[in-house]
Amino acid sequence: MLSQMLKYAYFPGCVAQGACRELYQSTQALTQALGIELVELKKAACCGSGTFKEDSQLLEDTVNARNIALAEELNLPLLTHCSTCQGVIGHVNERLKECQTNNPAYIQQVNGLLKKESCLPYRGSTEVKHLLYALVTDYGLEEITKRVTRKLSGLKCAAFYGCYLLRAQKSMPYDDPYQPEAMENMFRAVGATPIYYRGRTQCCGWPLSSYATTQSFKMAGMHIQDALAAGADCMVTPCPLCHLNLDSRQPEVEKVIGQKLGLPVLHLPQLIALAVGVSPEELGLSRHIVSTKSVLEKLGF
Repeated sequence: MLSQMLKYAYFPGCVAQGACRELYQSTQALTQALGIELVELKKAACCGSGTFKEDSQLLEDTVNARNIALAEELNLPLLTHCSTCQGVIGHVNERLKECQTNNPAYIQQVNGLLKKESCLPYRGSTEVKHLLYALVTDYGLEEITKRVTRKLSGLKCAAFYGCYLLRAQKSMPYDDPYQPEAMENMFRAVGATPIYYRGRTQCCGWPLSSYATTQSFKMAGMHIQDALAAGADCMVTPCPLCHLNLDSRQPEVEKVIGQKLGLPVLHLPQLIALAVGVSPEELGLSRHIVSTKSVLEKLGF
């Protein structure tokens, strides 16, 4: 048993509260089932998903220094379930902590802007952690396995990490950024079979989708095709933006590549929650564009 209850300052991000509402729903259901307490940062702002710095690095740093300061006020680590949010906010936190030693004038500039808007100052006293790594390193895979009430035996899962989660920060203390195993180890912990394929650590194409749609869809299609060729029953991603390109836009992807795909794409907390006894209805599995019926039937639902 865990020696103490885990508690996090929860940064849900924008996509999980809009287009991927099922991610917000399933994260709440999973953490409740595991006894993890989330204190939602309702005053937090969008991380910018990497676009703020195209206009100004100071803008990205200041907006996310405020987000981090909200977690610092609670003396809690900031938890996100979005690879993109993890990459952006985690990188800001890493950079600002370095500036505390190497460029304190910049920290003063950031905090000066926050003070001007009556916001708390950035202190650099907490960490930013994705749900995946909170479960692997804080909760523990052994403890997850103990909580499994429905082993996902026979389900072949292809992880799609997304690029931000693995390589946005200079250091990745929880996993190898080029040969990660955290998701595959999680699959094994809940009884599923991990599938390895070429594109699991590459970009889904989402960042290109607004100005190079065809190329974006070709990227997504290539990854889905590779996962299918490797024998996957489903893809599982820790990033809602990846989910949008791989699931929500899969019908459009099929038209671009001229091939039927039909591969279900699950959010990471949906998969784990199924194994610890949460019902499909509670996880929003009917909201997906590509039907998850084949996954549920394979698991005996």
